[in-house]
Amino acid sequence: MENIIDTDEMPVSKIAEFADEKPIAKPEKTKVTNIDLLMDVTLKVTVELGRTRMQLARILELQHGSVVELDRLAGDPVDVFVNDHMVARGEVVVVDDKFGVRIIEMVSSSGERVTS
Repeated sequence: MENIIDTDEMPVSKIAEFADEKPIAKPEKTKVTNIDLLMDVTLKVTVELGRTRMQLARILELQHGSVVELDRLAGDPVDVFVNDHMVARGEVVVVDDKFGVRIIEMVSSSGERVTS
């Protein structure tokens, strides 16, 4: 039992020396792949329903209940952006009174449709 250390009355410098020592038990080897390193990275995801151009005077007139006409029709696919790059198109769905997007096609970096 020589590995048990009582640090109750030991100076801090001695405790630091023991903290630097290697553990006795061998740690389990874990295989980490490159993608595992990225799994906790936070990305900005934006879903664009449509766009419009308006004069500043008209924007200042907006109030609760105002309708802003967009350049797309109801039911048209929405664009899904990740960090300002379009990656997919989808359709708006409602799940438990919340809006969501069902991905219907992926888009390559050049804007072409990706077939699976």
